[in-house]
Amino acid sequence: MVRAAVLPAVDAPLEIVEIDLPEPGPGQVRVRLAAAGVCHSDLSLSNGTMRVPTPCVLGHEGAGTVVSVGEGVTHVAPGDGVVLNWAPSCGSCHACSIGEVWLCANALAGAADVYAKLPDGTELHPGLNVAAFAEETVVAADCVLPVPDGVPLADAALLGCAVLTGYGAVHHSARVREGESVAVFGVGGVGLATLQAARIAGAGPIVAVDVSPEKEELARAAGATEYVVASDTTAREIRKLTGGQGADVAVECVGRAVTIRTAWESTRRGGRTTVVGIGGKDQQVSFNALEIFHWGRTLSGCVYGNSDPARDLPVLAEHVRAGRLDLGSLVTERIGLDGIPAAFANMLAGRGGRALVVSD
Repeated sequence: MVRAAVLPAVDAPLEIVEIDLPEPGPGQVRVRLAAAGVCHSDLSLSNGTMRVPTPCVLGHEGAGTVVSVGEGVTHVAPGDGVVLNWAPSCGSCHACSIGEVWLCANALAGAADVYAKLPDGTELHPGLNVAAFAEETVVAADCVLPVPDGVPLADAALLGCAVLTGYGAVHHSARVREGESVAVFGVGGVGLATLQAARIAGAGPIVAVDVSPEKEELARAAGATEYVVASDTTAREIRKLTGGQGADVAVECVGRAVTIRTAWESTRRGGRTTVVGIGGKDQQVSFNALEIFHWGRTLSGCVYGNSDPARDLPVLAEHVRAGRLDLGSLVTERIGLDGIPAAFANMLAGRGGRALVVSD
């Protein structure tokens, strides 16, 4: 039996309870969690913005130590540190066949499986495949990747979502070039990772935008050279900070229609906007045909940073070892499982960066 944060039903409060976690079967790995990041996607799953089978254990950004492995698992062994990969690629669908593994059609197939039970026999699903809001979890072998050398185990949890997403948005989706100006909307965990990635890319100026004035220090520490408190004049302010032209690139990390529209308007003619934030179906963004032609801007979605974890984790680890990427600075609060509901509330209120659930 292990403790876990169980979501009984959509929009229901999380319950911290003991669950019956089986030993790993063939092709599975049991992991003792060192840390799990509390991501806005977990909040979106809990409130129904994104669909998830319930009851389930959420948490998809995590790292820990292998406890045991099932038959046929050879790439990790008990005692190894691993990063959880919540979106493993199948290697056989169309997206995988053309190298776009972040769009794998079967990446979330495991989320519908039963992976554990409550003491009364109620079956539990693993939120986004990996069920990281728990003391331990059992996952498919392709959901674990060895922690690269030189990366602290607890900090490595952030590589599983926030950093891959933020870094990928800059380097894979927007393809920011040295000297280009970048505006980042939303200074949460992903936004802070995006700011660091823009700094690594040699961008400048780097403008951070958020509704909270209190996040300016966090944003500047991550790489922002300018800070704008979101308002009706945000796009105009960004144009002033970028020589009157607008930013070359905007990265939207919020997932709201008004923010997406503002990010688009904040870019120069021919600018690029990458949308990382996950919004609901009711968030409708409108454009007229003439402005699309006139401005010549590009608006694109970005899933998981358009990243391939097997390819990108070693690159990120090298940035960590060289001191260019500071994982610890993304974390503004370290909590236990009991602190997850409060972390959700802080996200809704726009407070803080990344909360990290750490083991005792």
